[in-house]
Amino acid sequence: MTSKLAIALLIAASFGVSGASAEDFYKNKQLRLIAGFPAGNDYDLGARLLVKYLPKYIPGQPTIIVQNMPQAASVAAANYLYTQAPRDGTVLGSFSRNIVNDALTAQPNVEIDPRRMNWLGATSRPARVCVRWHTAPVKTPADLFREEFIVGAAGATSSLAILPTVLNKVLGTKFRIVQGYQGMGDSLLAVERGELQGLCASYQQFRVSEQLIKDGKLTFLLRAEEAPIPAIPDVPSIFDYAKTDEQRQLMRFVFSSTEFGRPYVLPPEVPQDRVDIMRKAIAEAVHDPDLVAEAKNIKMDMTYTPPEHLEQLVAKLYQTPPGVVETVKALLPSEK
Repeated sequence: MTSKLAIALLIAASFGVSGASAEDFYKNKQLRLIAGFPAGNDYDLGARLLVKYLPKYIPGQPTIIVQNMPQAASVAAANYLYTQAPRDGTVLGSFSRNIVNDALTAQPNVEIDPRRMNWLGATSRPARVCVRWHTAPVKTPADLFREEFIVGAAGATSSLAILPTVLNKVLGTKFRIVQGYQGMGDSLLAVERGELQGLCASYQQFRVSEQLIKDGKLTFLLRAEEAPIPAIPDVPSIFDYAKTDEQRQLMRFVFSSTEFGRPYVLPPEVPQDRVDIMRKAIAEAVHDPDLVAEAKNIKMDMTYTPPEHLEQLVAKLYQTPPGVVETVKALLPSEK
């Protein structure tokens, strides 16, 4: 082998593991973003807004399509990303902010180990709230301990069911959860029809109900946060109704999932240089002035959380004492 050939091969090999190769990798590629919720859901709309601007910041400017995989409240999407999705950086995804708690508490059918995922960052810092229809007998959080309050959800493990289930089991409230509704939009229509008396979801999900709120037909009943929500500072906190430190500790663990926002991940084993490219691209895309303006116009929270914070949050949750985890497992909704 000549010295020139050896040098050429060495250079070629170096490109195979360098950032330059990773930057070239995405040219003329079509990427998929797996969205773990139905079209029109808050996660789906956030993902589609991100995808509109993200290719601009990925070297090679690949196209990106959104593929919805909403089965089992995004558990199917999380499992697919963890066990089946290509490990080459061409498939990324978003799933429920509750998935880490579900994995930690060994919920049925959850296969993902969040510690092995490549966290790319997140958008949104959703605060959980409950709302009431104006004709509902429950007028204040205190009434929840005396009166039945009928809310809707897709299934026992859907995000709409978690808050009322936990409050029933920890504090002794009297939510009655009616299952079978197809997500937030379907549930809101059921409230307007009088089938349901209210809903519990993230604050941002009620942006589509702005007129109903202005007209006084839909009212914020409580927040599941200890700190006030800036946009609705007078809404009372359910933590004010906790009687023991244990109750507060349990609610803090369950509701910590809000810090994950709408998270984005790559599967395990994706080359680090491609992970780095995608992390940088997402960070830049969410700060794109046009995206920021569009998000403001459609009232979409695109507040950015860096991947390092998500990794730290996962690590912290996995340090929870086993006794607390076992207690939480008894609190969380289950399809069983």
